[in-house]
Amino acid sequence: MRVVDVAIVGAGFAGLAMAGALRRAGRDDFVVLERADDVGGTWRDNTYPGVACDVPAHLYSLAAHPNAGWTRTFAPGGEIQAYLRDVADREDLGDRLRLRTPLLGAEWDAADAVWHLDTGHETLTARSLVLACGRLTEPHVPAIDGLESFDGPLFHSARWDHDTDLAGMRIAVVGTGASAVQLVPELARRAAHVTLFQRTPAWIVPRGGGDIAPAERAHLAAHPGDLARLRAELYAEGEARFASRSGDAVASADARAHALAHLHAQVADPALRAALTPDYSFGCKRVLLSDAFYPAVASEAVSLEPTALAAVDGSTLTAQSGATYEADVLVLATGFTAAEQPYANLVHGEDGTLAAHWAEGMTSFGSTVVAGFPNLFVLNGPNASLGHNSSVLMAEEQSAYVVRALAERDRRPERVLRVRPEVEAAYTDEIAAAAASTPWLTGGCRNWYVDDRSGRLTLLWPGTVQAFHERLAGTDGSEFEPARTPVRGGDVEGEK
Repeated sequence: MRVVDVAIVGAGFAGLAMAGALRRAGRDDFVVLERADDVGGTWRDNTYPGVACDVPAHLYSLAAHPNAGWTRTFAPGGEIQAYLRDVADREDLGDRLRLRTPLLGAEWDAADAVWHLDTGHETLTARSLVLACGRLTEPHVPAIDGLESFDGPLFHSARWDHDTDLAGMRIAVVGTGASAVQLVPELARRAAHVTLFQRTPAWIVPRGGGDIAPAERAHLAAHPGDLARLRAELYAEGEARFASRSGDAVASADARAHALAHLHAQVADPALRAALTPDYSFGCKRVLLSDAFYPAVASEAVSLEPTALAAVDGSTLTAQSGATYEADVLVLATGFTAAEQPYANLVHGEDGTLAAHWAEGMTSFGSTVVAGFPNLFVLNGPNASLGHNSSVLMAEEQSAYVVRALAERDRRPERVLRVRPEVEAAYTDEIAAAAASTPWLTGGCRNWYVDDRSGRLTLLWPGTVQAFHERLAGTDGSEFEPARTPVRGGDVEGEK
């Protein structure tokens, strides 16, 4: 039985960051499993009109692979996808990258201290398993009465149907989140009319940015020090935003006023402005960036329905308000099942599945390791998201932690890391205490950061990136149970 040292599941930003960190640490015995036929994760799957990142491109990239060639301040999705392909090439993954290889099951073998992975093609065996599967992978389809009866094209924004000709069509969009604010202005240019169903308005601030001139791109390519300084400036700006997102009174008030001024400047109709004004705290839900959404909604090309879609009957859509609309195409911009990770049912640890362990919401130590699941690491999982800065930074911090943890694993006779349950519980309490007074829990909204089953903040890290770095860098291996001395097979005795 050939045993690979590390199996990474997922070839998006996190998976590629992990692969690069392993290689730079001299660890070449790994594979990257990807269920799709290309790398890219979110940026492979989301191809809707207008898709782009809302983090400046020079920061939304890997530190080991700076890119002077971004053409826009906020990179289009296709450009990010091309960047990730280039990263995979530069990392020279070769046959370590296994496309069209899904994870169908993972089971911990205590006797041999390995993970057995079912891919449908073969059973792979790994000493350690890294889940870099992302959190924006499984589209959320809301329960809407009669949805299946819609008699035209119906699809989620993350599964865009490019065969549907939208020109001259009546298009209904459900949702006003991050995808919708990019999508609606594009649809308004093509459709006969757009009807937008809004359950809850979002706080929206100006986006700014624009094209990056060829001369500037050439300068950054020729002067890597200037590119590094630009990245550092963008990082500092992001860290400064934490105050307004997390509930600092002065910063939140200033940001709220900035958002309201943006709304007033772009929407003249008082009634429409009122419908687009959130009634919850700034930062409670994801703050959005757009200079095009409000003008589109205020135009004759778009009708805002300020309540959710309640029922569908053929081409007739009924809102919770009772208003009815006719549509030829129905687009669900309704987000993802982020709180309940789709892989959790597939992973069997020492005492059951990851889904069972997370039955009341995701828990971990260091947002990366989980009690009862030896030699398992989760990137982009519990409390590893951000509301103020680039999530790529978090994946890089986690990857560095994994490399250090693997070194600790190798110092142990049995080569096994078991998280102490009390340490995971303490970290969970630490997160809860830090989050208790934030808008994410007290701001009067429903958001995807909080798990409805427990009411805990399970997606966001309630601090700065620097604080996360310090938290992980400060670990010393004591989060794991003491090493055990192997006797025979998987048996152990004593402690070391």
